[in-house]
Amino acid sequence: MKTLLLVGVVLASATMAFAEPAVAVPVKSQTTCPIMGEAVNHKIFVDYQGQRIYFCCNGCPAAFKKDPEKYLKKFKEQGIALEKTPAAGK
Repeated sequence: MKTLLLVGVVLASATMAFAEPAVAVPVKSQTTCPIMGEAVNHKIFVDYQGQRIYFCCNGCPAAFKKDPEKYLKKFKEQGIALEKTPAAGK
C-alpha cells in the first residue's frame, strides 16, 4: 500500500514538473472610445454592470447602450480591464 501511494506521489510530482506554465494575459486600461476609437474623455462615461466605460464624445454613450455586450466582448478580447464603478468598489 505504501509503495502504491509513493508511486502516486511521484507521478503527480512528475506531471506538475512538466506542465506548461500559465501564460498571463497583460491587462490594459481603457484609453480609447469603444465606438469611435478616439482617446477617451474621462468626463463622459456610462456605468454598466458595475463597470465604468469611457467615451470620446457625448454621442457615443447612446451607441454603446444599443448593444453593450458587443463592446464588452471587444474589451475582453483586447485584454482591457474596465474600471469598477465607485458603488461597485464598496
